[in-house]
Amino acid sequence: CFCASRVMHVRSLSTAPARLSVLRSRLARDALHLNDFVRSAPPPPLRPLPMHGGLSPALVEHGATSAVRAASASLSPIESLEAAPLQHGGSALSDRFMRVHTYLRISLTERCSLRCVYCMPAEGVHLTREERLLRPDELLRLVSLLVSAGVTKVRLTGGEPTVRPDLVGIVQQLHALRPYGLEQIGMTTNGLALERNIGALRSAGLDKLNVSLDTLKRERFLQLTRRDGLRKVLRAIDAAIDAGYTPLKLNCVIMRGTNDDELLDFARLAVEKPIDVRFIEYMPFDDNGWSQQLMVPSAKLIKSIEAELPGLQRVYTDKHDVARTYSFPGTRGSLSFISSMSEPFCGGCNRIRLTADGNLKVCLFGSSEVSLRDAMRDGATDPELLGLVSAALERKLPRHAGMMAIAATKNRPMTTIGG
Repeated sequence: CFCASRVMHVRSLSTAPARLSVLRSRLARDALHLNDFVRSAPPPPLRPLPMHGGLSPALVEHGATSAVRAASASLSPIESLEAAPLQHGGSALSDRFMRVHTYLRISLTERCSLRCVYCMPAEGVHLTREERLLRPDELLRLVSLLVSAGVTKVRLTGGEPTVRPDLVGIVQQLHALRPYGLEQIGMTTNGLALERNIGALRSAGLDKLNVSLDTLKRERFLQLTRRDGLRKVLRAIDAAIDAGYTPLKLNCVIMRGTNDDELLDFARLAVEKPIDVRFIEYMPFDDNGWSQQLMVPSAKLIKSIEAELPGLQRVYTDKHDVARTYSFPGTRGSLSFISSMSEPFCGGCNRIRLTADGNLKVCLFGSSEVSLRDAMRDGATDPELLGLVSAALERKLPRHAGMMAIAATKNRPMTTIGG
């Protein structure tokens, strides 16, 4: 379980600008530097997925020699931050552009029960060795630390989070953090194992649920995911709605020439059921076959839907929401559009990501990461870990580099980030 004294102690550190300045000075004095834990995106020692042969050797280890030098070449050293005044009110989770990061996305595992074409290379991916993954106690330590610093929303992703046998226990541990500021626990799943787990997850404290589904046709589901599981996913969606997950969020990646002919079928789901269908633009990740020709901009999707289903109305959303949401009058569902490529929403970004192997990503599309796992195993204290998070956020750019630059950048496959 979590240590309440740790939560309260770190919270006091995270809310005082003067204490943050002292913390940064201590980091420099004690020679704990961010550059010591900067990693390139591909994860360290890897092993192949079962059921796939001839795996790509592209994901290789980048240790504290070549990776740190390569990543540091484009980053200012942490020492330069010591003299710079805090320009964001002193929050440990703020960056130079006044963005406060209160949303933590956690990849619980790199494993997945599907092989979606836009998420995973056809030859599969390598898996990080067990000893280099975060242990449960390390994961919970980091989450409690970040909640102490101001995180209010946590989302569990993968790989596929339901493949972890301790998933319900993790949700229970997160639920215990509510008195300390955690407001929401969500999960994104492919739905294959959801139906049998939905009751236990609901009882454990899971608030919000997203199901990823890119087709309503069985043969196409098999083609896109390389598995035959559509019926299970559809049953899981109904079970989730019955369990009270309304609106249920349905994530759908539309690809030109692949499933764009099902756009209206998905839109009608929002008319018939309490579902928020979220159309996500196809994004480039490691060897996933992305091209600008396959990506359908959100504006085109909206225009196509309005032409066939009139009455679509814009719905107010929070400034930090990545989606633009619409609804049809008198219906229970909604349609949302996530335009990461055509209309980036970086200015309101409040997200940080923790990978299954303990790396902090401050940008989904960035290739540099900070190994909080290595820092913990080197004996870093909670305040020192928080200092590393703060220093990493200081380096976050105002926006991503654009779709073509992202496509040319080496990054993890989506399955090891979790979106």
